[in-house]
Amino acid sequence: MLILWLMLLGIRKRSYASNVGTVHGWTSAHVYLGTAVLVVATLHAAWQVGWNVHTLAYVLMVLVIFSGFFGIYAYMRYPTLMTELRSGMTREQMFRQVEDLDRQSLRTADKIDAETKALVQSAAERTAVGGGWWRQLAGRDGSKVVVPLSFGEGQAESLQDNTEQKRAIALVAKRMAETRGGSEVVELQNLLNTLATKQALLRRIRGDIRIHAVLQIWLYVHVPLSFGLLAALITHVVSVFVYW
Repeated sequence: MLILWLMLLGIRKRSYASNVGTVHGWTSAHVYLGTAVLVVATLHAAWQVGWNVHTLAYVLMVLVIFSGFFGIYAYMRYPTLMTELRSGMTREQMFRQVEDLDRQSLRTADKIDAETKALVQSAAERTAVGGGWWRQLAGRDGSKVVVPLSFGEGQAESLQDNTEQKRAIALVAKRMAETRGGSEVVELQNLLNTLATKQALLRRIRGDIRIHAVLQIWLYVHVPLSFGLLAALITHVVSVFVYW
């Protein structure tokens, strides 16, 4: 009965017109009773385990409870982190800001030379955010950049790794160090500032995506395990009444 009641939280959270307690109260009871059921079920089993459906139900219950403990930590810690990363913006607004920074970088690079503009345009077009679930979870950056020949990186243009925009920033910084003063240095410095701002913003976006991926994967683990536990629990009860 405890386990069945614990699973009702998913229904209560979506019953917006219900006045049977608050969602906050249900969630609090869910945590405490979920912890208590670990003790109750262990005593109920009398420490007897074996290769049977009864132990399967117990193991699934333990997995559900401990995944729930991680869920408590995640929902206490991650929303605050997401708020800090977004700084009052939505993810869509953050992406639009990246686009604005790319346009600003291209306008600045256009005042320098064609090769720098080609580098910046390549870095913008090959900036990678998100991807598959593993890339999201790991926060991996698969960004690339085509390096023009004039940057002295080889005998021809080459596609290079541009993780966190570091390669593009390093090449622009190198070009600025080789430039003999004048307005071009000022424009290169402005370009570096814009690229650095984009770099920091992309880090925040990837952090936000990673946290969201963790919460989604937790749900994909916790909820199916809960239904697996319910199926094993029903089998456990029925088999006890039928065969014992």
